[in-house]
Amino acid sequence: MTQQVLPDQQEVNDRYRDFIIQVQAGLTAIPAIGPESNGEGEAEKAEYLKQLIRDVNIAYDSLEEINAPDDRVPAKYRPNLIYKINGKSGAKTIWIMGHMDIVPPGDTGWDSDPYKVEEKDGKLYGRGTEDNQQAIVSSLLAVKMLQDLNLQPEYNIGLLFVADEETGSGYGVDYVLEQRPDLFQPKDLILVPDSGDPEGLTIEVAEKSILWIKCETKGIGTHASTPEKGKNAHKAGAQLIVKMNNLYTEFPEQDNVYDPPISTFEPTKKEKNVDNVNTIPGEDVFYFDSRILPCYPLEEVKARIRQWADEVEKEFGVKITFSYPAEKTAPTPTPVDAPVVTALKKAVKEVAGRDAKTIGIGGGTVAACFRYKNLPAVCWSNLDESLHQPNEYCKIDNVITDARVFAHIFLQA
Repeated sequence: MTQQVLPDQQEVNDRYRDFIIQVQAGLTAIPAIGPESNGEGEAEKAEYLKQLIRDVNIAYDSLEEINAPDDRVPAKYRPNLIYKINGKSGAKTIWIMGHMDIVPPGDTGWDSDPYKVEEKDGKLYGRGTEDNQQAIVSSLLAVKMLQDLNLQPEYNIGLLFVADEETGSGYGVDYVLEQRPDLFQPKDLILVPDSGDPEGLTIEVAEKSILWIKCETKGIGTHASTPEKGKNAHKAGAQLIVKMNNLYTEFPEQDNVYDPPISTFEPTKKEKNVDNVNTIPGEDVFYFDSRILPCYPLEEVKARIRQWADEVEKEFGVKITFSYPAEKTAPTPTPVDAPVVTALKKAVKEVAGRDAKTIGIGGGTVAACFRYKNLPAVCWSNLDESLHQPNEYCKIDNVITDARVFAHIFLQA
């Protein structure tokens, strides 16, 4: 019944295409970059959004602003906006969350001004258009469509537009959850359109634990022609990297919910040691990025690499220390039969004719912030995954499909 009430893809395009472009252009023109990247934060973007919602006559029943103090930005705060629209029943709220901050455009690779939307072949180019303005625009469009059709949602709608997703969420959704722990309830449906795939087939319900490992090896530097006078930190570190590759066999469990289905342990960053070829380095630093299935406690991984480090210390006469720039145990996954998953699968099927599936991922998403609070949340969207790249874009069709799926969920009993 719902899909018969909502306009089809072409009808939405004909009626709201200019609206989509207008909102994307206005948002893109405001570089809402966090202070970690020498930006001024999201305050100007939040003010634009508030005025826009008034100008396009999107009705709402309440607006709550939760501003996180931050002296590093001109406004002295990081804004978080919470719009509520009442439904036929207030028994629960259907939440759509988008983030206002963006990453810097970078210095090269753009074919157009990253802060000026350019439309080409049904795509809107500009920094932030996909990450995460597509979520903001599609959620607003979903509400506007219902109101233009004089349709009242079955349950309350909550639109949450937050700061600081790109640099940790401490001033964004984490701050909102801290200040207003009563705002979200376990029976609510929480959708985060901040990851996805081009066909909208994957519903992210789980994440792996994250362990970034920094390994510092201290030896004794000397001339390369007299290695017996030193302790080669680089050679010892390389030996430890080889040993740490055995993490794959030490922690071999597989879980097909995740893609890839295994824990991953990969050496990544290597810090500079000596400047010249003929010096044996007395210090060496390398890093591992590990994404670990939740069945393994992180302490077990840390204990195993410590054992290998002890062996290398004894063999090479060096000292090895570990630190962990990122260490986060995965939250409890959203159940695959949770109401938000069921509603989303139904909407994707009826709106797009596709069978979506639940997955786990190795990367981290902001949905984890809710899961740590025992609030079932999912990530889903139709995304071409151009985010963070030069020439980032969003497809107008993707905005429309996302909006129609959200509207479908709003109308489900």
